[in-house]
Amino acid sequence: MDRIAIIGGAQLNGTIPVSGAKNSAIKLMAASLLTDEPLRLTNMPRLADTRFLGKLLTRLGVEVTESDGSDGQQTLLHAPEITSGFAPYDLVRQMRASFNVLGPLVARSGQAKVSLPGGCTIGARPVDLHLQAIEALGAKIDLHEGYVYAQAPRGLKGAEITFPFVSVGATEHAMLAAVLADGVSVIHNAACEPELVDLQECLNAMGAKVEGAGTPTVTITGVPRLHGATHAVIPDRIEMGTYAVAAAMAGGEVRLSNARPGLIDALLDKLKEAGAGVEETADGCIIRRDGQRLTAVDIETAPFPGFATDLQAQFMALMTTARGESRIRETIFENRFMHAPELMRLGADISVSGGEARVRGVEQLEGAEVMATDLRASVSLVIAGLVARGETTVSRIYHLDRGFERLEEKLGACGAQVRRIKGDGEAEL
Repeated sequence: MDRIAIIGGAQLNGTIPVSGAKNSAIKLMAASLLTDEPLRLTNMPRLADTRFLGKLLTRLGVEVTESDGSDGQQTLLHAPEITSGFAPYDLVRQMRASFNVLGPLVARSGQAKVSLPGGCTIGARPVDLHLQAIEALGAKIDLHEGYVYAQAPRGLKGAEITFPFVSVGATEHAMLAAVLADGVSVIHNAACEPELVDLQECLNAMGAKVEGAGTPTVTITGVPRLHGATHAVIPDRIEMGTYAVAAAMAGGEVRLSNARPGLIDALLDKLKEAGAGVEETADGCIIRRDGQRLTAVDIETAPFPGFATDLQAQFMALMTTARGESRIRETIFENRFMHAPELMRLGADISVSGGEARVRGVEQLEGAEVMATDLRASVSLVIAGLVARGETTVSRIYHLDRGFERLEEKLGACGAQVRRIKGDGEAEL
């Protein structure tokens, strides 16, 4: 199993291009099930998660072709017909977002059998809201032996869908299903994340009629069919925020290109408050720190436009060497401080109580062997390793490969001493 090794102490100086958003790309890929014409997605990231979903879509009848075009990495998805409505556990369990093929399958072919995604290390994340939305649209839902059986032989019908709490995945799923429903659907208490806007723009380019994404109320007027389209995936705000934190942690000056800083205002405001320099540019932003120690600041995660839960672990790593004490409150997931004990192995002073962590900054972290527990936790350990004395080795980095494209290459190009150690022990520079 691969590991990543970091020798701390090097500043970061250079340019890091931000890839397309993983959390958007995988839902856009699922939209290919809604039409018999090709969907071309540009600015596509090449990640373990997109490969997992590509494998599942291929099983369902989608032709998936990756290539490098004049406008960068692209993926062409074409489903002239749905050859199977069965999404098995061995594929769905690898990435829970693949459960979102259920709605498009039912919308287009009237039936589907999709495995429940199973547990998640950072919390329960049940799919109840997903099923309630599909059921509200007229599908008959049965649960049996770990599978969801959904049927709507006469098609889905427009409906009012009110979520009891905000759910990004359920909102996206409802949108994907409702675009082919007969009539008007209204989603109340919808998530407002930028990825929802990206999905709306792609669906509308395919001929859908979706309004209101990015607000708490989304209205979808169903259409009989969708057609093919070309759509550029939005830049990944979590990757952008991660490298912004890495630059503030290591010091130096890093330009983030192909980025939209307005998507991470909550993080950038906290970086400024801590003492890092932030400058917006025409295609992104510049993060700099001149060697002065940062000041501890408090954060509390919240749905967009608040501080993203997917950046909480990275910010905790940043606070481990800041002057003073910071309080970090996690309000989205109930079990998302599993990175804290691993940071403590590097010498961090952290105490966790319920949904709050207190981080007392130390002068110096020390390199050690640590283990990734989830996607964002894995990169927080890499960030801490950038300043830890000696070598830090992060294992179980298959988590990291799910969401960060060419991380060693991007950090290495800015001066970081980081390398991948292959499972057989051979280092890959």
